[in-house]
Amino acid sequence: MDLLKNKYFKFGLAGTAYILWVIWVGSYWLLPGLGIVFDIYVSKKVNWAFWKKRNKPNSTLIEWLDALIFAVIAVTFINIFFFQNYRIPTGSMEKSLLIGDHLFVSKLSYGPRMPNTPLSFPFTQNTLPIIKTKSYLEWIKRPYKRLAGFGKINNNDVVVFNFPAGDTVCLESPEQSYESIVRSAGENFRQRDRIAGLPEKSDEEYYSLGREQVWQQYTIIDRPVDKRDNYIKRCIGIPGDTIEIIQGHVYVNGKMQAESRYQQFSYQIETDGTPINPLAFDRLGIARADRHSYSNSLYMVPLTEENAGKIRAFRNVTRVEKYERPEDEYVYYIFPHNPKYRWNEDHFGPLWIPKKGSVLKLTMENISFYKRIIQLYEKNDLKIENNKFFINGEEATEYTFKMDYYWLMGDNRHDSLDGRFWGFVPEDHIVGKPKIIWLSLDKEKKFLAKIRWKRMFMRVR
Repeated sequence: MDLLKNKYFKFGLAGTAYILWVIWVGSYWLLPGLGIVFDIYVSKKVNWAFWKKRNKPNSTLIEWLDALIFAVIAVTFINIFFFQNYRIPTGSMEKSLLIGDHLFVSKLSYGPRMPNTPLSFPFTQNTLPIIKTKSYLEWIKRPYKRLAGFGKINNNDVVVFNFPAGDTVCLESPEQSYESIVRSAGENFRQRDRIAGLPEKSDEEYYSLGREQVWQQYTIIDRPVDKRDNYIKRCIGIPGDTIEIIQGHVYVNGKMQAESRYQQFSYQIETDGTPINPLAFDRLGIARADRHSYSNSLYMVPLTEENAGKIRAFRNVTRVEKYERPEDEYVYYIFPHNPKYRWNEDHFGPLWIPKKGSVLKLTMENISFYKRIIQLYEKNDLKIENNKFFINGEEATEYTFKMDYYWLMGDNRHDSLDGRFWGFVPEDHIVGKPKIIWLSLDKEKKFLAKIRWKRMFMRVR
C-alpha cells in the first residue's frame, strides 16, 4: 500500500503510459510533455489545476468545477482514442438495429483518427444545441491520420462513418444531402419544361438551374471530414471488390450474398377491404412511422421475410408482394446520376470499388463513377476537355488512388440513404465499429415501457 502512495511509483506508471501513448500517436514532439507529468507527480512546482488552491480547503463550487473539468477532459480523450456513444436516429438498419438503440462504437477496431479540427466544443458533432451554430473552429486544420488499430474492415461489418455527401450542407434541410437537393430542384425544372411542351435542356443545364435556386433558398455551409454527420451502415464491399444488385439481391465479385434474417424490404399488402388491426403491427415490431396506408385495404410496409410470412397468414390479407423497381428503370437520384447507367435501388452495377495504389484507366464511360473521388476526396483539379482528362493541369490517361474506399448499405434496403445514392465511402471518413447496444429506447412508448430490456447489452452483428 505504501508503494501505491509513493510519488515516484505514481510517476513511473503515468510516465510509462504517456510514453506509450506518444509512440502510438507517432508525434514525438510531445515527449517534452513527460516533464509536465513529472511535475504533477513529483516536483509539483506548477499548479496545473490553477482554479484550485494547493494544500488549502476549496469551496464546494470549486470542487464541483474541478470534477467537471476532469470529466470533460477524460471523456473527450476516451471519445477520440477508444470509443464513443452513437444513437440510431433512423430506421435504415432495421431490424438489425432499431431507432433509439444506443451503441458503444469502438475506435480501436479500425484505429482511431486524429481530429482534423481539434478546436471544438465537447460532446457535439458539428452544431451547438439551442443556438444552432458551428460547434468547432477551423483555425487549426490537421491532415488525415489514423493510428494503429486491432483490424481492418471486413465484408458485412457494421460501420459508423462520416457522411461523405455531407461536405456541403443546406442548414434548413440538413437531413438531405446538398447534391440530392440540387438534383431534385433541377428535376423540377425538367418537369416544368415537359409540362409546358418546351424543348428539354441538358442534364448539366438543369443541374445549374437547380444549384442556382438552392443557393437562393438555403443557407449553404461546408464541413470538414470529421465534423460531417455520423451514419451507420453495413459494409457490402471492401477495396478491390466489384458489387452488383440484381432484383434486390447483392452480389460481391459475382457471388450472391446471404441475406440476414433481420434484413427488410418494402412490401405491398392488400386486404379484402378491411383494415389490419394496428395491434397486429405492434406485435410484429413494426413502427407506426413505417406503416404507410393508402386506404383500408392497401399498405406499403418494410418487412423481414419472417414478418412477411406472418402477415400472409392474416385472414383478411389477400396479397403480400415485395416491391421491386423494374430493370432498366432510370432513377435520377441513384449514383452515378447519369442516364447512361439506368440503375435503381433494386438493379445496380456492376461497380468496382477503388483500392489504394490501384491504377484506373480513365475513360468517358467510367469517369462518372470516380470523378468525385478524384476531385473532392483526393483533392485534385480535374477538367475534361474534348474527351481528354487534365489532372492538376496535366493531361492524364490514368489515375492512381491514394485511399481505400468502401461500399456501405442499410439493412432496410428500401428505406436507407446509402451508397446507392451517393457512392463510395473513403477510408478517412471511417469512425469505428459498433460493438454493443448499451441502451435501447422506444420513442413510441412512455416511461419505463420505453426501455427495450431484451436489447440491453446485445452484440451488434
